[in-house]
Amino acid sequence: MSKYVDIYLLPIPDNNVEDYRKMAEAAGKLFRKHGALTYREYVASDLKVPDGIMSFPTALDIKDGETLIYAAVEFESEEHGNESMAKIMADPELGAGMEDMSGDDPMFDMKRMIYGGFRVLVNV
Repeated sequence: MSKYVDIYLLPIPDNNVEDYRKMAEAAGKLFRKHGALTYREYVASDLKVPDGIMSFPTALDIKDGETLIYAAVEFESEEHGNESMAKIMADPELGAGMEDMSGDDPMFDMKRMIYGGFRVLVNV
């Protein structure tokens, strides 16, 4: 059975990174509580690439004053990931942690977030 990873990419305003980090720490605890093996989030530090290679800023239309967050959540398998996500989505703690995502000035634009699930192909 192959390990399974949910990957998230999201542009976020530079001035919201610290608030996002706090929200992500709470989310990570929730994901771990419901079965995630690991929960990691990364903030971009070097997105320059050689000519001829598509960069993240170009592909994701990252604007001045924004940075990129990459998140990876690992599960035992795709089935385990789906079971865990069902528990996470049903947990009232999730809604409490998403307060900064509602209203007129959300922490980031959910419509620009990219998400997908991946089976591990190589693990050296």
